[in-house]
This record gives sequence, structure tokens and C-alpha cells, in this order.
Amino acid sequence: MKALFCELRGALVSTAILAVVTCGIYPVAVWGVGQVAFKDKANGSLITDANGTLRGSSLLGQGFSSDKYFVPRPSSAGTGYDAAGSSGSNLGPTSKKLVNGTVKPTAIASEKPGEPLQPGPEVVEFDGLKLRILSYCEQNGLPYQLLRAGQPVDPKLFKDAQGAYDPVKLINAFNDEVSLTVRAGVPIPADAVTGSASGLDPHISPANARIQAARVAKVRGLAVENVQACVVENTDQPSLRIFGEPGVNVLRLNLALDALR
Repeated sequence: MKALFCELRGALVSTAILAVVTCGIYPVAVWGVGQVAFKDKANGSLITDANGTLRGSSLLGQGFSSDKYFVPRPSSAGTGYDAAGSSGSNLGPTSKKLVNGTVKPTAIASEKPGEPLQPGPEVVEFDGLKLRILSYCEQNGLPYQLLRAGQPVDPKLFKDAQGAYDPVKLINAFNDEVSLTVRAGVPIPADAVTGSASGLDPHISPANARIQAARVAKVRGLAVENVQACVVENTDQPSLRIFGEPGVNVLRLNLALDALR
């Protein structure tokens, strides 16, 4: 019995010591080193504006829709840039869905109780590369052509009464047997029309930023040179200057533009 209690005491003392070290001392030590040596990164690399209002993290992308802002990479995370649903589209380069996009029908509730749902209009389910290329060219004033069987097609066929493109008409035409396609007049950076694996990439390529700079400068009434200078100031260099590629942090860049007078 005495030997049993000796073994039990040793086990309990070892458990208590390990609990203190691994559940107390070690986490506190790691936290302390992080707060002293890497405080910004340890706290999420948060970004605040000139008024001290929290605007986001330099590690996470977020959507911008106004023409006065630079636009980030497309996102398939949840409904877009959703950190709780981080993911890519998981579509391969030969996927027709990735290239052409897809639409889906909607249903409308009947005005009379008890009656079944009525068919509604089609809406975009996935926009696809062709629509993204067209939208990018339109937004940034880049030349492009709509082609079918190699022949130019009148863009008015796919516009509504207000002169705006109907994305459902375009995607249905992209998926026709003789499919519609889009040919840009200038090279389009890959990150302008493809999403990242996480859907939360905070960066765009310098080439993408240079194309968008003219639009942003025009809308804001700024000289393009000033906007380009902001782009350079908010470009992150490769790790150790050799790993990866330079990337423009979209959130930091847009906040820097808002701070310009």
C-alpha cells in the first residue's frame, strides 16, 4: 500500500508541475514575447484610420465597390471576403463554370396563402472569368471586344434599357453552343479576375494596381502620379526580399487615399 501511495503521489506531483508549466508559464511567456517583440502581429495586424477607428486587418481582404477605391481580388469566401467562410472556388482551369459562370432560377412567393412558389427571374450564381474580364475592362476603361465564332458582336444585345450590361444574358450567352467570349485589348493581370485559395487575400499585384490607378485618380480628382506614389508606399515586398512577389495592400492603400487632402 505504501508503494502505491508513493507512485500516486509522484504521478500527481508530475501532473501538477506539467499543468503549471504547459498551461500557465509557457503560454504567458509566449504571449509576453509576442507583445514585446511582435506586438502588432500578435494582436492581429489591425489597421486604424486617422480618427483611431478600427478599419480591418492588413492580413485580411475586404470588399470595396466604389469607383474611388482600388478593388481587391475576387472572393469565393462565403458571400465574399467572409472570414468565417474562408475558401476558394476549388474549380480547375478546365472548368466551364470557372470560365463561363452559371446562373440559377429564383422563386417568388404567391400573394395567396397556401399556393406554391412561382418561378422568378434568373440570377447570377457564379460570375466566371469571362464576365470578370468584361467587368474589369468596363470599370477601368480598357478596350475589349465581344466575339462569337471569331466575329464581333454588338454589345447592345446584352444591355438593358439603361445601357448597363445584363450579367444573366451574358452568362447564358457564354454557355451557348457557339459561346460568346471576351477579348481584352490589353493583358489583364491574373489576380484581377481570379480569387485566392482563402478568398481573403489582402493584396493585389502592382500591375493590377497600375491599371486601376487611372480610374481612382479621375474619380478623386487627383494626379495619377500622386495615386501611383500611394501605391508604391503601400506595396509589401517579398519576405526577406526573395520569397514571393511584391503585393499592394488594398485596405492600407484605400485608407491612405482617404487621408490625402
